[in-house]
Amino acid sequence: MGKAPVIAFYITISCIAFVISKIVISVLLYRRWKRKHLIYTDGFSGGKMVMFRSPLIQSLTSDALLKKTLKLSNKDIIGSGGFGTVYRLTVNDSTAFAVKRLNRGSAERDSGFERELETMGDIKHRNIVTLHGYYTAPQYNLLIYELMPNGSLDTFLHEENNAGRSLNKQHLDWPSRYKVAVGAARGIAYLHHDCIPHIIHRDIKSSNILLDQNMEARVSDFGLATLMGPEKTHVSTFVAGTFGYLAPEYFDTGRATLKGDVYSFGVVLLELLTGKKPMDEEFLEEGTKLVTWVKAVVQDTREEYVLDARLEGCPINEISNVFSIALVCLESEPSKRPTMAEVVKMLEQIKSEKVVKDY
Repeated sequence: MGKAPVIAFYITISCIAFVISKIVISVLLYRRWKRKHLIYTDGFSGGKMVMFRSPLIQSLTSDALLKKTLKLSNKDIIGSGGFGTVYRLTVNDSTAFAVKRLNRGSAERDSGFERELETMGDIKHRNIVTLHGYYTAPQYNLLIYELMPNGSLDTFLHEENNAGRSLNKQHLDWPSRYKVAVGAARGIAYLHHDCIPHIIHRDIKSSNILLDQNMEARVSDFGLATLMGPEKTHVSTFVAGTFGYLAPEYFDTGRATLKGDVYSFGVVLLELLTGKKPMDEEFLEEGTKLVTWVKAVVQDTREEYVLDARLEGCPINEISNVFSIALVCLESEPSKRPTMAEVVKMLEQIKSEKVVKDY
């Protein structure tokens, strides 16, 4: 036998072995995936529900979960946002979920659904809302999240009834606000530094920081999230997010960066300190916004003029340090902003009375 037929023979055998190995690996990965997921099929609507296995999910029957999910109505609505309506799904006396519905047909909504699945599938962190599963049907998609009983930071800080009173019986005192700031920072730092590829949230704001039963902060809503390889510095994308929170360079470059999230978090810190919305009406009348107003006052070391009146009697050193952290997060030049890991460290150091202003 000549060399050419022998070489051809070995190449053929190698190709066959390669294909078989790929098939075996695919089968093993699929079996592993099935062990981690429970799949429920709804024959009536043609939909499919996939739940990630956990002690909570294991205790539920497919019929109960599927039927109650399909019966969600307007009376179950607990919130809404740019990427969908959120419902409360009560399964039994001890189990409830938050369900986000995204109608299909819009490429933007479909991509938002896929981004949340891609981003949230394997994330487990105490300061990030847990995704328990999803439901997909021809007309709409559902994302099934852990329910946060205390709602959002935005609600606690800003929502009032017609009489001007807070809708929450309790207001957030300084220890609670500090706890929220540290928790949210830890969640964002996890996305930026511990996830590979890194995750840029792109819509950090007070309404996307939820509060659990212990008033622990949980970062939520990943409909705009962008994945970024560890070797990259930015991702080119369309400008999206919420006005008042977006970093100034975003409008010029169209580039999503980790430092853009840092800027948005700086705005959240100002909300915690001032109790005011980023685009509050009183600022708009003056042609400015929260960031501009606070910078003008605080840089003259007059923090007390912008501090939320509900925080009277709080430790002034801690308040001053958090103002300093907020301002460095809000630097116009992205390179001058700290990373979220550095923000976490600075916030944690406040309680040990270390100086933060020298960043």
